[in-house]
Amino acid sequence: MNYIIRNEEPKAYRAVEELTKRAFWNVNMPGCNEHFLLHEIRQHSDFIKELDFVIEVDNKIVASIIFTRATLTNEKGEVKDVLSFGPISVDPDYQRKGYGKALMAHTFLLGKKLGYPCVVIFGHPSNYVSSGFKCCKRFSVCLEGDLYPTALLVQVLDDKFFDGKRWYYKESPAFEIDESRYADFDKDFPQMVKQELPGQEEFYIYSKSQVLW
Repeated sequence: MNYIIRNEEPKAYRAVEELTKRAFWNVNMPGCNEHFLLHEIRQHSDFIKELDFVIEVDNKIVASIIFTRATLTNEKGEVKDVLSFGPISVDPDYQRKGYGKALMAHTFLLGKKLGYPCVVIFGHPSNYVSSGFKCCKRFSVCLEGDLYPTALLVQVLDDKFFDGKRWYYKESPAFEIDESRYADFDKDFPQMVKQELPGQEEFYIYSKSQVLW
């Protein structure tokens, strides 16, 4: 692949938001709101600008990734900042070509250099296990109430970090977007037709299921 990985620049924000809308439209639900989420995260204090990257092919942005700080808290009340990313977007015309994996590999190395011990995300396992993500239960990472969602995945950056303690994950408040503002935000974007597709039900099943063993 002949491509360039570089930091996203403010002048490209709108183009990346349009790319994100195309990438997620009708994937997880009829329509999508990931481009609005991306817009909101950039304005939040947990946004990590140093890990905001895009991929260019022939001077065209075809993929992007954005990171936020999240936290893990153990049973002793010790809190550790960790990484989370999303949305990660690849233009539909460039998907299944390795650009998403390239962005993850590049940013994970930088995240490790910045001192973060791991990356924790909510995602479809089939999209991420080939890049090294594993089930949260393997590292005793759970949500409040000792819940282990199937979609909660962990990428280890520091092999010495996980030592058997139970850790409670809390994602950034940046993900708590005001849906009432979505319609006004989206009205100036190219309008697309909403559809109900089988993959949306698969996403729903994974997002609502838990690991029990």
